[in-house]
Amino acid sequence: TGNSLSKYMEKLEEIKRNYRYKKDELFKRLKVTTFAQLVLQVASLSNESLEVTNEELHKLQGAGAAGDDGAGTNGKGSPEGTASPVLFLNSSGAGESLRSTLQSVISGVGELDVEKDSPKKEDEDSQDRERPYPDCPFLLLDVRDRDAYEQCHIVGAYSYPIATLSRTMNPYTNNILEYKNAHGKIIIVYDNDERLASQAATTMCERGFENLFMLSGGLKVLAQKIPEGLITGTLPVSCQVAPPTGTARRRATPRVPPTRAENKWRFSADDLQKLRHYLAEEQMPSDAASK
Repeated sequence: TGNSLSKYMEKLEEIKRNYRYKKDELFKRLKVTTFAQLVLQVASLSNESLEVTNEELHKLQGAGAAGDDGAGTNGKGSPEGTASPVLFLNSSGAGESLRSTLQSVISGVGELDVEKDSPKKEDEDSQDRERPYPDCPFLLLDVRDRDAYEQCHIVGAYSYPIATLSRTMNPYTNNILEYKNAHGKIIIVYDNDERLASQAATTMCERGFENLFMLSGGLKVLAQKIPEGLITGTLPVSCQVAPPTGTARRRATPRVPPTRAENKWRFSADDLQKLRHYLAEEQMPSDAASK
């Protein structure tokens, strides 16, 4: 029909405007909405598992083998003496294991390594605070220049300007080397609009990175689909969504003076609530959303 044809043409225009698809791309793409789902899964699983592990640790320390009843086997045989976040998470009915959850979010990625049964040691705590979450399955790299990163970036992202790839000595940080082709880990690169990120992703894939993804559409598409909850600081003007005309001011945000990005590594409860809200909006049929 004419209506469906016009919608199809609108979709094509949106793709041309926001994405830079090229033939034979070496890297995989990750949609902004899929990334938001991944953040929610990692945040909730991390919080749940940490709480339950601490509870179980107290039980184990106080009652010795009596803690076995609380652990459950989850079809994986008897639990060992140390607390396993994933086992306890499953036995409490709080959700799927990290392995199946992350597989459902991103297809084509290897299983997550969940065989880390030992609780974190105190000397590892400071290391964990430098990442979004303990044993985070993704490493997020902002390939714009440092100034752009300091003005605005996705929470938990590391600054990795694309020029760093041109170094002949030590082009990669320890984090990148740790995540490169690691079992159950992925590396995600992003920029404003795919110009730089596609170059960085192509170069890294050519150099043997097999678990590399590019955030499709960059901050520009992120601002349209998930305008709050993922970033800290003020988006660059080129990525800001123009206020809609007429009565559809649902997503228009008030003009505020630019603020610098915070040194923020984890998502707050408020951030996560906003992510759920915008993801729910994205899943609504377009006709219902426009009412």
